Formats: sequence, structure tokens, C-alpha cells
Amino acid sequence: MYHEEVANMLKLLGDKTRLMIISILNETDCCVCELVDILQMSQPAISQHLRKLKDNGLVKETKKAQWVFYSLNKQHEFYALVQSIFSHLPDQKEHIHRLEEKGIRIHCK
Repeated sequence: MYHEEVANMLKLLGDKTRLMIISILNETDCCVCELVDILQMSQPAISQHLRKLKDNGLVKETKKAQWVFYSLNKQHEFYALVQSIFSHLPDQKEHIHRLEEKGIRIHCK
């Protein structure tokens, strides 16, 4: 059974958009509008990916006023697996910095 759970987690992370989302969330919490800007995708598409990540417990959401912020669930049983993947991915800080320069991060908070 454990092999099946790991396989399902790897399938979830096998999508490049979801992999990018968790990589960004490893740097900082984000709202959907920030991920839309970074990934240049529609809000419904981003929300669909976030739903899958949330349904699997990998991502948590926190509501602040009218905004919903997403964060990586560092308590997840497969967090160590996810963390090991980050060493193979490029740093996402440049995307966050660009949002700050555009004033988008301030707008969402």
C-alpha cells in the first residue's frame, strides 16, 4: 500500500505546473493572483492545480480578509520526499522579487 501512496504523490508532482507551484510555495505563501502572474496561466487553471495539491494535503490554505493564501504543508508525510525534489529545481526567488517590484504582492495582502 505504501508504494501506491508514493506512486500517487509522484504522479501528482509529475505535472510541471504543480511542481512549479510547490517550488514557489517552498519560498513563500502566495495567493492565486500571484501564481497567475508568475505562471502566466488563467485563474481557473491555477485553482484546479491548487485544488489537487490541497486535496492531497500537500498544500494548505489560509484566509486573510478576501484573499486566500496557499502554503506548503511541511507536516505532510511526504514532505521529505518533496523537499528532496527541490534540490533538483531552480530557485524561485526571482519570481517573488519580480512580484514585489511590480507591487503585486502588496496589492494582495
